[in-house]
Amino acid sequence: MMILLRTLLLSACLAAVSSPLLAQSAREPVPVDRIVAVVNDEVITLRELRSRLDSALSQLKRQGTPLPPRDVLERQMLERLVMDKVQLQYARETGLRVDDAQLDQALQRIAANNKMSLAQFRQALEADGVAFSRFREDIREEIVISRVREREVESRIVISDGEIDNYLSGESAGGKSEEYEVAHILLRAPESASPEQIQKLKAKADQVLARLNQGEDFAQVAAAYSDAPDGLQGGSLGWRPLDNLPGIFADAVTRLKAGELAPLLRSSNGFHIVKLVAKRGGAAVAAVQQTHARHILIKVNELVSEADARHKLEGLRERLAHGGNFAELARLYSQDGSAPKGGDLGWIYPGDTVPEFERAMNQLQPGVVSEPVQSPFGFHLIEVLERRVQDVSSDRQRMAARQTLRERKLDEAYQDWLRQARDRAYVEFRLEER
Repeated sequence: MMILLRTLLLSACLAAVSSPLLAQSAREPVPVDRIVAVVNDEVITLRELRSRLDSALSQLKRQGTPLPPRDVLERQMLERLVMDKVQLQYARETGLRVDDAQLDQALQRIAANNKMSLAQFRQALEADGVAFSRFREDIREEIVISRVREREVESRIVISDGEIDNYLSGESAGGKSEEYEVAHILLRAPESASPEQIQKLKAKADQVLARLNQGEDFAQVAAAYSDAPDGLQGGSLGWRPLDNLPGIFADAVTRLKAGELAPLLRSSNGFHIVKLVAKRGGAAVAAVQQTHARHILIKVNELVSEADARHKLEGLRERLAHGGNFAELARLYSQDGSAPKGGDLGWIYPGDTVPEFERAMNQLQPGVVSEPVQSPFGFHLIEVLERRVQDVSSDRQRMAARQTLRERKLDEAYQDWLRQARDRAYVEFRLEER
């Protein structure tokens, strides 16, 4: 009986203590994660959106870009997450995968580009509060999206010999090498948009252009409103020759002075706002310096550390200093496709190799073997055999022209494909729901 009474008293005390808490909990719901968008049969959560938004804000701060209002950037970021989701779903449906081995190689290259081992790079990320597992999956998704673009867009771009002839004849007539630094904002139109949708989009584009003409920062406005993938980079296309710009941009920038905005441009993808940031060049390009070089490459992987690769090359360099034959050592030890040829890379044009390799090679005198040089591919011993200066060959000119024309078409074709993929998807926004 006493046990029963104590139990009843304890229950009453617990009820007296917990009732206010329960009442408060009922009055003030604890916020939890929720769905902010549905894309076909998948969802985007508020936590996912806020994580990406925080990363974008950090990036903008590092770039020194004035920050747009958070709610504006939030809506833009949600649309970009939708576009990523659409492309990743398409990749899965069509069997495109990036396995762990391919992902590990990419992570090794990223770490090497930051002059770190993978372990050091992981520690640096985690010290900045970035979970390595999340970063790893983000890189996997970036690679998948890149391969979707390559397969669905780049592989289908055709450049005819006639286009190359026209490009080269125009370049010869001008004899110039002008480059333009261009920034842009895209307001994308839906596929088969109605006249009312186009009119509404144009009104929005006119408002954005008016704000820019009143002096607002272009990079800030691009981050807030541009539907192009480079919006968070301030819409910058970097330095490009005129023929490497989309045709609609090339026609506009030739009539602009540095710092000026073009009138609103219309294409099948929507409305474009284009700014000429700067212009340079104009000197005739007559000849280039070529370098005849050879190398020995030791790759870094799970079994061979950076220290091991460097030590092995230092040993090979010592053997060369005592009369060893470079070609024989390259055939025995180099892990590059040039090994059967004694490491011979032939005549190299500027830009043919990665920057780290090219910088080290350019500092060498003919006949001198470099110290071990790190690049995204591993560690190299480099020897320059000879140098020459001569006109670019006809084959080389045509190859460069083909690449330039491909890049010019690529931006427009990719935006076209994205717009069609986005419009085929079922998308429901729930960001405003509270």
